[in-house]
Amino acid sequence: MSEYKVLMVDDEQDFLNTFQKRLRRRKVDVDAVTCGEDALEYMENNSPDIVILDVKMPGMDGITVLNKIKRKYPLVEVILLTGHANMEVAAEGMEIGAFDYLLKPASLDELMFKIEDAYKRKTLQEEKIDNMKNHIRKQKKEED
Repeated sequence: MSEYKVLMVDDEQDFLNTFQKRLRRRKVDVDAVTCGEDALEYMENNSPDIVILDVKMPGMDGITVLNKIKRKYPLVEVILLTGHANMEVAAEGMEIGAFDYLLKPASLDELMFKIEDAYKRKTLQEEKIDNMKNHIRKQKKEED
């Protein structure tokens, strides 16, 4: 399995099943849910590195879910899935903190490329935070 954990969120069950199977064949550790509420509940008990999030879903839409994810889990990278008609929504998502977006239907290769880039960014952010913490600890020791 991959070193990263992915959560896919999409209300289109066939799309979700197909991509989940195809990602697993590529050794990606991926889980899937069909709505925003389930995604947020999943994240309470699991720690995905990357969320692939459909923008247009019934109930809680993708932008609302993105907002909630970024507030509570700021280091989780989110890749939005959108149709051509929702390009403004994708741009709004980028302003909120989405890593990137893909137009549906996305190719598996394109999705894998975005997932790998998102994971690299998350890893770099975590390293920066660890380095900052270590620097602060070192300064405190020197002050004592």
